[in-house]
Amino acid sequence: MPVFDFSGASDKKPGVQSECTYTTFQSNEKETSPEKPIMILDNSSRQWKHHSCGIFTNPIKRTSFEFKEDDGVFSADIISIDSRFVSLLKWLGENHINVRLSGENKENGYAVYKIRETAFGGGTKLSAEDGFLQFMIDRLLASDAPAEEVSDEEEEEVGDDMKLTSIQSITDFMNCAGKTMPDNIRLWARRNLAVARSHEVSPEERRHAQRALSIMMNIQWKHNYFESIDPVEARKILDEELYGMERVKQRIMETIIQINRTHTLPAYGLLLVGPAGTGKSQIAYAVARILKLPWTTLDMSSINDPEQLTGSSRVYANAKPGIIMEAFAMSGESNLVFIINELDKAASGKGNGNPADVLLTLLDNLGFTDNYIECLIPTVGVYPIATANDKSQISAPLMSRFAVIDIPDYTPEEKKIIFSKFALPKVFRRMSMKESECIVTEEALDMVIKLHENTSGIRDLEQAAEHIAANALYQIEVNHVSKVVFDAEMVRSLLS
Repeated sequence: MPVFDFSGASDKKPGVQSECTYTTFQSNEKETSPEKPIMILDNSSRQWKHHSCGIFTNPIKRTSFEFKEDDGVFSADIISIDSRFVSLLKWLGENHINVRLSGENKENGYAVYKIRETAFGGGTKLSAEDGFLQFMIDRLLASDAPAEEVSDEEEEEVGDDMKLTSIQSITDFMNCAGKTMPDNIRLWARRNLAVARSHEVSPEERRHAQRALSIMMNIQWKHNYFESIDPVEARKILDEELYGMERVKQRIMETIIQINRTHTLPAYGLLLVGPAGTGKSQIAYAVARILKLPWTTLDMSSINDPEQLTGSSRVYANAKPGIIMEAFAMSGESNLVFIINELDKAASGKGNGNPADVLLTLLDNLGFTDNYIECLIPTVGVYPIATANDKSQISAPLMSRFAVIDIPDYTPEEKKIIFSKFALPKVFRRMSMKESECIVTEEALDMVIKLHENTSGIRDLEQAAEHIAANALYQIEVNHVSKVVFDAEMVRSLLS
């Protein structure tokens, strides 16, 4: 177990040996408290205040914290540390950063559950760098405990020092939380950091390396372990988003409930096929809610060139990452739902290559490589949900990556219930109207359905509800009537 040497000098005094006072403990807690602390300090000789200022020190090779109390300066050995925070505490000590600890005195020691950077001298005003410290703490709490301590993590970066704050922040992040990233990404980051800090390459190369690092460092690289889902809650979410279609809901539940046994995402994504307006996108968003994952959308009808997905090479001055990589960056984590709209148009690219071929690399769970980033991105935490109107236009390789679910159109009776029980009340709530102010008779309701008998889905019905409610509100505000009752002829005249 390492003992932090914050002085940077080797021990040259005979008879003085490093003594490790602390042990590490494994924790995967996402929040801290006195019962779930970051570390434990010795309080056998003195009870420490709830908020205490000071610095991490290494006097006589003993890792400790130096409390700056009203009656003097006192040191307390560190007894135990959450293994995720070992490198961070070392960084705080090496840089002699003044911090304020929040903790509680317990039988086993002073349980520290919060660390804030303070202004020099232990003042109450926090420094501008506290934002970085809190970012680091949040990132470490979101990570899993390291499997084991790696002894060779002390490598120094080569290259000229640069005074750019962003580069320094990335360097600090690598030193403090490099273990939270996959091995290949950590190695990639060290190489790009060397390029970004080097004067032996062109300014363009340094700029691209710095941009790529900024993108990758903002992504939380999570493990592919997924918590069990609550079937009751999942079904409730589906019912909220989709009326009827019991067989469709059952098939979706059968697909995603596998997580409860395997704690990994299903082997196949979902391909929702059906006419426009039948709720395919709503289902996709509902599944993302059930999985408790962020989501992003890819509209394949607007993708004309595979490079839009894969990014461009850094050899170009205007190079940039592709849409897929930007989606990872926007979500801020590697586990997310990719909603691929209009998959049946993926093979109609007009540039060099086929966009559909790029999707295969994303869907295979073997990793995705962006031409700009130049690093294999793990995709085991990506769950694809695609929508399509015509599955005959989708290639067999793409189809084989999905569990296909056909979404039928609604019957006239279902459309009537959706219009009266869901669409119209939703519009009323949005317009702050009372149901008594806009009354649609049974004959008028039948007319609404008749006028839309040749349209698929419910999108046109929702627009009709909007039109009727808006017309009623207009009459109430302009003609000063208390309510508007729509009959069949009024609906025909309004919507035809």
